[in-house]
Amino acid sequence: MFNPSQADVRRFFCDVYRKQRTGEPMEAIEVLSGQWIDEHPEFHTALADVDQALRDMAQPGNTELNPFLHLSMHLSVSEQCSIDQPPGVRQAVELLAARLDSLHQAHHAAMDSLGRMVWESQRSGRPPDGNAYLDELRRRATRD
Repeated sequence: MFNPSQADVRRFFCDVYRKQRTGEPMEAIEVLSGQWIDEHPEFHTALADVDQALRDMAQPGNTELNPFLHLSMHLSVSEQCSIDQPPGVRQAVELLAARLDSLHQAHHAAMDSLGRMVWESQRSGRPPDGNAYLDELRRRATRD
């Protein structure tokens, strides 16, 4: 199982951003990451300086949106949809994207639900509840 450190994640996204700007060849996961980076120009400054990104890890209590966590969650939802795990997530995200007229906004909604599932799991000490996550996505996709 791939288990990168927080520093590894920051280096990865900064490197993808650098490769995009310089036109270097990228692997498939880097291309996908680059697409999500393109959707978030507000993160470009943070991604442009890997040394600062690594120093920022030591800043406790930062309440700003973490671009590295945010992009990682986009990749998580993309991976879930690509392998349809939990089963039905692909359809739920597609329905949500159609309802919101935006895959990007559907991802953000899925990321909220995913974050809630992880938080609940950590809080309760139980494994993540994929069914509750999927149910929430389906409710969001079908509500009026």
